[in-house]
Amino acid sequence: MLTSREVREKFIEFWTQSPRHCGVVPNMSLVPNVDSTLLFVNSGMFPLVPYLGGQPHPLGKRLCNIQRCLRTNYEDMLEVGDNRHTLMFEMIGDWSLGDFTKEEQIPWIMELWVKVYGMDPSRLYVSVFAGDETAPRDDVAIETWKKVFRQYGVEAEFCEDVYNLPPTLEQSKGWKPHIFPYNKKKNWWQRAEAPGELGGPTSEMFYDLGVPERIQETYDINDDSGRFVEIGNNVFMEYKLSPDMKWEPLAQKNIDFGGGFERVCMIVQGKTEIFESDIYRPIIDRVSALSGRSYKTEGKENDDTAAFRVIADHGRAATFILADGVSPSNKDQGYILRRFIRRLVRFGKKLGLEREFTAEVADAVINTLAHAYPHLEENRQVVLQKIHDEEVAFNQTLAKGLKELSKIQSQLEPGKLISGDQAFFIYESYGFPLELTLDELKVTEEQAKEITKEFAAAEKRHRELSRAGAEQKFKGGLADQSRETTKLHTAHHLLLAAMQKIVDPNIRQKGSNITAERLRMDFNLDRKMTPDEIAKVEEMVNQHISESLPVVRVEMPREEAEALGAQMEFGAKYPDIVSVYFVGDQKNWLSAEFCGGPHVESTAEIGEGVKRFKIQKQENVGAGIKRVKGALL
Repeated sequence: MLTSREVREKFIEFWTQSPRHCGVVPNMSLVPNVDSTLLFVNSGMFPLVPYLGGQPHPLGKRLCNIQRCLRTNYEDMLEVGDNRHTLMFEMIGDWSLGDFTKEEQIPWIMELWVKVYGMDPSRLYVSVFAGDETAPRDDVAIETWKKVFRQYGVEAEFCEDVYNLPPTLEQSKGWKPHIFPYNKKKNWWQRAEAPGELGGPTSEMFYDLGVPERIQETYDINDDSGRFVEIGNNVFMEYKLSPDMKWEPLAQKNIDFGGGFERVCMIVQGKTEIFESDIYRPIIDRVSALSGRSYKTEGKENDDTAAFRVIADHGRAATFILADGVSPSNKDQGYILRRFIRRLVRFGKKLGLEREFTAEVADAVINTLAHAYPHLEENRQVVLQKIHDEEVAFNQTLAKGLKELSKIQSQLEPGKLISGDQAFFIYESYGFPLELTLDELKVTEEQAKEITKEFAAAEKRHRELSRAGAEQKFKGGLADQSRETTKLHTAHHLLLAAMQKIVDPNIRQKGSNITAERLRMDFNLDRKMTPDEIAKVEEMVNQHISESLPVVRVEMPREEAEALGAQMEFGAKYPDIVSVYFVGDQKNWLSAEFCGGPHVESTAEIGEGVKRFKIQKQENVGAGIKRVKGALL
């Protein structure tokens, strides 16, 4: 049995050795601090986005990495509690930037699964793009999979009937249908619906665990039964959206493989759920010791199992977010972190944990994963203190929620209960969970159903409003490369340089978000900039725009770039060869930053249309961290 540490090591070893020779892309912070339209890194592809369109990567055309990721959609959050879904996860990945083909990639992937990780090839199944008006069926992938399966003793056939699967694991030996077609919703990838976006067919890989978590009349490999678990996905980026919104062949055809690290560990360790692997088991055991409850009863799930899983996932996520420099707040990443910690507390109460416990969970996470993420150990005390403080504050909030609940209830007619709308108000205002409201009121099952229905409707309305706002705030693909956004990327460099020159030479960027409408930068400063400083910073930025300074991208050794004083992304790790953007003459530069782009070629382009840079807003983000927002007006 391989440990999770060995799974990591073998993955990197496999992709870096001959004949693959992939360069290793460093694992980056969960917080995408440079040129990001996302709150958190949500895929292993994120560090590679600028290079998928043709920009050369410093490490070459063949790349691999293991990247920590986080997804925070409400629907994803509701899935946590089963045997395989988490919000915090690690993605194993490799890429071909216009280099090796799917005929090479598919055999390598099968070699990784079977020879390196010891998976049973008869329990592997794959999906392919069925084809439509967008693009034809992926026959190349189908034929390649057939050949590869045959090499491992499986006579795999392509089958149009996606439900043609062995009834039991025992019957899978000799079962021929292993390759199934799915439509665009399942087996097509694209970033967004905008000119210039990339896309293409996918081929997902599934492993038969043998036992469904959810009993169904029929099964297919891509259902939610839990029997067939997705372990990886090949994205064949072969198309690009034209200005008239039609998919055309892409000049540089890329391949992006992404795999679920936790799920691979589960399989190679002979488990049927990720929470029993050595990644999560120490966390589960710590919670069990604290609560006195059992994760399972005689090997089977009990009423507490789901709560254990939520605590393990949310505890891991909160620990990593804190270690990456985020503090709980009511905005952006800080709000997501706060929500994780509050859910931790809520599910802890389901296990009877009335005293503070979240720091214990974080401690178990750090002990388990610090060997792969040394920054967890380096920030141990900060993480433990912040998560504890937030838990204490939330417990006080819960007390306020109880008081508000009592107040509302006292104003109602005798015998009448609060509405779902009122329950949602208490939840939204005080973080007081619906289930605690129902418990406190000791409602009947029918009353609980009615209040829950009204609560869900109110929550849905709130979520739709929040999503609409978020789409405006963070609109764009994984990395918007529109003309206006590109201008602001370079203006961002000028802004940082001007602030260091005028306000404080020790200012460093701590986070950013850039859209076509505005830029946002977080930076370290223990006070707000004065109106005079803001005016001088704006004047300097606009002066540099008018000077038509060249903007040049240079690849160089990391140590050389560091010696030059090039600005680095907060919390990021970099390969030996890095990409640096210089504004001004390279020997007498105004700004030099480690960056993936995109950027204008001359600062004069920023001011096209006689536009000038303006700082629109300044605000506090947290202790010693300020934020400015600026635009071209």
